[in-house]
Amino acid sequence: MRRSAARFHGRRLLAALLALPVGLLGLITTPLGRRLGLPWLMHPGRRLFRRLAGVAAEERAARDEAIREQMAEQEAAADEEAAEDGTSGIADSVERPAATVPVNSTPEVSEGENVSGFRFEEAAAEMEQAANSYDPEDCMEILAMVEGLPAALASVANVMRILAERSDSEFPLEKEVAAGFNDIFGALMSAVAVAEDMGPLFRQVHAQDIARHEDPRNGHEAEKGWNV
Repeated sequence: MRRSAARFHGRRLLAALLALPVGLLGLITTPLGRRLGLPWLMHPGRRLFRRLAGVAAEERAARDEAIREQMAEQEAAADEEAAEDGTSGIADSVERPAATVPVNSTPEVSEGENVSGFRFEEAAAEMEQAANSYDPEDCMEILAMVEGLPAALASVANVMRILAERSDSEFPLEKEVAAGFNDIFGALMSAVAVAEDMGPLFRQVHAQDIARHEDPRNGHEAEKGWNV
């Protein structure tokens, strides 16, 4: 399953590399497509990446299904051999000590006490709240935020990559859980690829507005004469 996931992400990386030059070409063809009403000219790099990544995802799903079926057959064969030898399977021979399994117990946390753990949902809720209350001073601040999106989304994607690696090597979890984190990582990396197009798009459609800030005529104070 790990090799299948690695192959999938390799295919996605190849798709991103192939879509990059087409995406650069899209900076020219997309405005033309909007003007002429031809959707096939708009965002060719993004559409090529999604198509290639979609094919890779379908092939991975087929591979994973075949691997699961093979593993199930091997486990069934092992159980049959164990039954013939008069021994039970490994899962049946392992007994979990009752003392380590709490029943109907809820850990008590006193007010103000710090609880160790990874609260991803709390961090995400804080980001959502920050977005709702976001009040930028000007649109150049929005541009800076847009151009920082790829790095921010890559950090979120790396959270899932780290969880996948630790689930596979450290945590007492089944391999399917690690594969699930890997799937989320791949989906978020797709979002990173889309976010990378946002900065150039923003600068293209607001070129005149940005020029007044980055290259003002006779200084910023003089340029303010055009502000409404």
